[in-house]
Amino acid sequence: MVVLAASIISKSGKALVSRQFVDMSRIRIEGLLAAFPKLIGTGGKQHTYVETENVRYVYQPIEALYLLVVTNKQSNILEDLETLRMLSKLVPEYAYSLDEEGIGKAAFDLIFAFDEVISLGHKENVTVAQVKQYCEMESHEEKLHKLVIASKINETKDVMKRKASEIEKSKIEKNRGDKGGYMSSMGSGRIESSFSEMSISSSNSGGFGSGSGFGLTTDMDSYSNKPKGRAPTAASAPPKGTGMKLGKGGQKTHQFLESLKAEGEVIVEDVPPTLSKSKAATPPPTDPITLTVEEKLNVALKRDGGLSNFDVQGTLSLQILEEKDAFIQVQVESGGNPNVLFKTHPNINKELFSNENILGLKDPNRPFPSGQGDGVGLLKWRMQSMDESVVPLTINCWPSISGGDTYVSMEYEASPMFDLQNVVISVALPPLREAPNVTQIEGEWRYDSRNSILEWSIVLIDNSNRSGAMEFVVPAADPSSFFPISVRFTATKTFSDLKVVNVLPLKGGAPPKFTQRIQLYTENYQVV
Repeated sequence: MVVLAASIISKSGKALVSRQFVDMSRIRIEGLLAAFPKLIGTGGKQHTYVETENVRYVYQPIEALYLLVVTNKQSNILEDLETLRMLSKLVPEYAYSLDEEGIGKAAFDLIFAFDEVISLGHKENVTVAQVKQYCEMESHEEKLHKLVIASKINETKDVMKRKASEIEKSKIEKNRGDKGGYMSSMGSGRIESSFSEMSISSSNSGGFGSGSGFGLTTDMDSYSNKPKGRAPTAASAPPKGTGMKLGKGGQKTHQFLESLKAEGEVIVEDVPPTLSKSKAATPPPTDPITLTVEEKLNVALKRDGGLSNFDVQGTLSLQILEEKDAFIQVQVESGGNPNVLFKTHPNINKELFSNENILGLKDPNRPFPSGQGDGVGLLKWRMQSMDESVVPLTINCWPSISGGDTYVSMEYEASPMFDLQNVVISVALPPLREAPNVTQIEGEWRYDSRNSILEWSIVLIDNSNRSGAMEFVVPAADPSSFFPISVRFTATKTFSDLKVVNVLPLKGGAPPKFTQRIQLYTENYQVV
């Protein structure tokens, strides 16, 4: 079977979407499509195909349009019909309406989808879900572009800090030389005050702080005199509604941080873990080769129980510092989860990966790219499910009104498959004059008065605390005002359970040293 072209045309003969799959002239394809409306009456009412001297038209009416596949006469009519059925399933997936306007707006998406179904005139063995997955894959170039922008932002911050420090020192020295001890002291105080104000405005302007989408933190915040919402020491009682309040998890938090320090991790203690992003900052590579297994999780849980959406997208990326280490192949193994669908980079030898789980370039004499910021993607995968048992963390929220107050009981339950880190459960609250009264909590809490959000934080969820509860009281409010509840966390175990087993040198010698990083993080995790 050879498919010459696939098209969606109106009954007047106007081609709305047209994709050519073999080497034919444009005039030839346009002539074949233009002839179809005149031939459609000759096929009979019992058939949806028409044959001419050279080609066969296989078509299907779609409301006021026709979905048309043009093949040679030697092709198998059953395969032609199967290809047509597959394309007909894809059209409603991308076009919001089956008329000329809807098809026209989705034309490019439909062309890309047709390309995934038909390759060089032959039908690929794919499903609708796989086609959608392939068309939605992330762009490595886009990620690289974002990395370059983030690098420029960091450089600008460094320059700003350096210049501000130089100005402060020069002004202090000048005041000391001109006015002596007392006036110097007063001048220094004014300079420090103005510099502190400048730090606050710098950290809040321009949109490049921790919420800019690049996973950055504002270094100038350390100079700011703006309150951080940090937990007070044990010697002082926290004022109501401010700072972090420690519950049963305080001792556990301290032990967890101490264990990370013992393993060589760098812990920045002046930033509460509850304020960090779900995706942890990646340290710069130290070994010649770094392989990163990363999964991002999108989940929508129903407030009354059940699952609305569960989607996992994963990538395996390779970062090589020097070109001399780039002539390699990567051997991997996965947990064998049948719901995980893998897709290799176009330059990767698919047959080698299918048979031996080895990722290598189609041309073994060609090295992998080296010296690139975030590395190159070798493998992507996706997992979708409606089975609630695969959800790593479920949240139950029970608001109840009694008198003039609303009592809110919350609990979490974590799956034994995952140990979760830096868990933050953010509960939307109605506008309040003061912080909510938290009567019970396992972990820590913080109230964001500006956005009226209560953040419940647990540094680590493992076998010792797979479930936990929190209760708080606020003035009487509509139960729906506490939703949606947003959750973020990270984990060092993934759904695919993909691991790098070995790095194989292609030019002999000892296997090169490599680092493997594995992380799961939440992109959008809500109870709605």
